[in-house]
Amino acid sequence: MKKVLLVFLGILSFSALAQKKPALVVGIVVDQMRYEYLNKFYDRYSDKGFKRLIKEGINCTDNHYNYAPTVTAAGHASVYTGTVPAVHGILGNDWIEVANGKKMYCVDDSTVQTVGSKSKAGLMSPKNMFTSTITDQLKMAQNYKSKTIAIALKDRGSILPGGHTADAAYWYDSADGYWITSSFYTKELPTWVQKFNLEGRPQKYINQGWNTLYPIATYTRSAEDDSPYESKLSGEKAPVFPHDLKGGNALEVLRSTPYGNNLTKDFAIKAIEEEHLGKNGTTDFLAISFSSTDYVGHSFGPQSIELEDTYLRLDQDIADILTHLDAKLGKNQYLVFLTADHAVAEIPSYIKSKRLPGGSFDNGKALNEAKAALKQEFGDVELMAGADNYQIYLNHANLERLHISKEAVAKVLEKSFKNQAGFAELVDMRAAGSSPIPALYREMIINGYNQSRSGDFMYLLKPQWFSGYKTGTSHSTVYAYDTHVPLLFFGWNVAHKEINQRTHISDIASTLANWLKINEPSGSIGKVIQ
Repeated sequence: MKKVLLVFLGILSFSALAQKKPALVVGIVVDQMRYEYLNKFYDRYSDKGFKRLIKEGINCTDNHYNYAPTVTAAGHASVYTGTVPAVHGILGNDWIEVANGKKMYCVDDSTVQTVGSKSKAGLMSPKNMFTSTITDQLKMAQNYKSKTIAIALKDRGSILPGGHTADAAYWYDSADGYWITSSFYTKELPTWVQKFNLEGRPQKYINQGWNTLYPIATYTRSAEDDSPYESKLSGEKAPVFPHDLKGGNALEVLRSTPYGNNLTKDFAIKAIEEEHLGKNGTTDFLAISFSSTDYVGHSFGPQSIELEDTYLRLDQDIADILTHLDAKLGKNQYLVFLTADHAVAEIPSYIKSKRLPGGSFDNGKALNEAKAALKQEFGDVELMAGADNYQIYLNHANLERLHISKEAVAKVLEKSFKNQAGFAELVDMRAAGSSPIPALYREMIINGYNQSRSGDFMYLLKPQWFSGYKTGTSHSTVYAYDTHVPLLFFGWNVAHKEINQRTHISDIASTLANWLKINEPSGSIGKVIQ
């Protein structure tokens, strides 16, 4: 009888332990990170950053975005809502509101005020997002007694992950080099944020200049430093090390260096301490987005020494965060996931120099010629209301008034676009399911289509083509180089495993909800990763 009782008590003890929730969930989104970067720089990473997440956690090796276009705002919204732009409504960084034809920035909100600065950089909120987030659901499940703090250099990188119920979302204002927020969250910055802002950390980083972390000769995974395909930082004569960061608006230039990530890490650790995250008797949530990888990637490209150096330094930032959490909360008391909001294409001029196909699509020329073709066919009337995200918005009032069919417009547009180098296909977004393109791409377009915010047509480009520039690179296509991103889980109740089956970005929130035993977000379409 005594043995039976001991076994029973042991089962109860194990059950209680298994049901215990983490003290803190930390979501890390790395802006513009290819999955490839985990492997490409693996042996250069320390044992306490990316390697630790991989060796001790779950590595989903075939994780992809399942919609197009892939951009920062849509990516952050999709990670945290567990759904796609068709549902959550954040289909780009900008879009055109179909009802009134006005351009909308993803987190614009004219009804709020900037807090922490005299600029207009704080007129932002999550009101344009139609669904709840995993951060919202976690607060709701705990009767709003937990804390949610979101941090990123970019406003959209903190506001959208924080959701509608965040206690605070902070972003960087280069006007003064301060972390700011909006009156949507609070009327005044907390004292600790004000003190942090007055420390002058951005200027201290700027004064260091940017040289490689290790001897430049060791950066053998990257192309030569002095490359004609890379963009220059403001005030520089060449895109080479060492970079002098004092030219132009230095506080803005900071974004395009690894120091932007350093600053984000510093602020995140300060938030953990000052907000007592993980020590409030509930499961708190800290959402961090590292934005500088995107700025560096756009300017210098995936094959640059600057990009490699940025990831080697980011590895140290992640190690610092994990080490701090170990000390403050204890190992296995916190849950981390790491992913990216999108990946990136190669610089077209770079790959052409290697005899690979690709190029820069002249978007302005293509749209101007399309408008001219429409006027030649239908007369001097505006039939295009605008264009954004590789989408064309029609002026439906004029179409109805002149009895012009959408099908007739499509024929003219397709004929005009076929004259443009790099063009692949014109897709009717409402009828994407019947488009003569691979089923995978049809589904991605459908998932990215929102009737109140999307255009009538999307023009697809050939692989490794995008609307861009002579130097630097971009993203936002349907192709794997833009959709394949990391997904790592680490910490609380996570055993080491490598998952090679296809997973999607929308699976993250569903998986977290399942593990935390709470409702998934209101528009969730994800599956629990087993």
